[in-house]
Amino acid sequence: MSDPLTVPVRTTGSAAVAEKLPTEKVVADDKRPSRPSLPRPAQPRVMTVSNQKGGVGKTTTAVNIAAALAQSGLRVLLIDTDPQGNASTALNIDHRAEVPSIYDVLVDGVAISEVMQQCPDVDNLWCVPATIDLAGAEIELVSLVARESRMAKALDAWMRERDTSGVPRIDYVIIDCPPSLGLLTVNAFVAAQEVLIPIQCEYYALEGLSQLLNNITLIKTHLNQDLHVSTILLTMYDARTRLSAQVASEVREHFPQEVLSATVPRSVRVSEAPSHGQTVITYDPQSTGARCYLDAAAEIAHRGAEMKDDA
Repeated sequence: MSDPLTVPVRTTGSAAVAEKLPTEKVVADDKRPSRPSLPRPAQPRVMTVSNQKGGVGKTTTAVNIAAALAQSGLRVLLIDTDPQGNASTALNIDHRAEVPSIYDVLVDGVAISEVMQQCPDVDNLWCVPATIDLAGAEIELVSLVARESRMAKALDAWMRERDTSGVPRIDYVIIDCPPSLGLLTVNAFVAAQEVLIPIQCEYYALEGLSQLLNNITLIKTHLNQDLHVSTILLTMYDARTRLSAQVASEVREHFPQEVLSATVPRSVRVSEAPSHGQTVITYDPQSTGARCYLDAAAEIAHRGAEMKDDA
């Protein structure tokens, strides 16, 4: 197995060019708040971040939870399965058309270790990027054998490879889905054990949620019996409005075990961060948005530890 931090970047002519990515970034004026290390799960936790309703902070949640877990000492892989590649952009990951990506994994059977890149701004965080090629993957997957489980098989093979080679195992795999139910999302559901659903604290917040839950039930019944909704995160919360409080109350009433105590407020800093190729965790560590995502990540990690204790 190749060094997991040596990642092929592109092929020029007949020669494959590999780039040794840095494992540590020195920040001159590091204002990141000191965070206690979080408990490692007994087994890698694979979480799909999904909501078929757009504009709920799905990708923002995926990248910031991933960064928060990694910054707290856990080893995290984020897989970007949205053809728009917004998660790759937010992590400052190269995802030009010629870069090896999740498309190559799903369509051509390339190993995850050959396409993953290390996030330049966050230690312990790697990303499998999405490129524009992924836009055609839905059609190409239709004719392939085991089209719904290609990501699951690739992940299993990658984790076994790490185990046999003595490389430290990954703690979390976070999968960012497109806001639709196609073969890309189905692959993510089949590969995961858990679903994290971000819900915005606005009117029609629960719109489409019943359909998403029905789809998860179908996947659980026919393709992945371990799949379940483990986490719901309330986003775009505005404490100044009665509407946010009403929506939060309604969601907590329907899903008392799944909803995190932490909520993510509307935040200019959270919205600005991706345009700088960063998560809010590194862009403005002292901001309310960063602290809320760090709190949410801590809650997720401690819930995982409780699951281990109950087992």
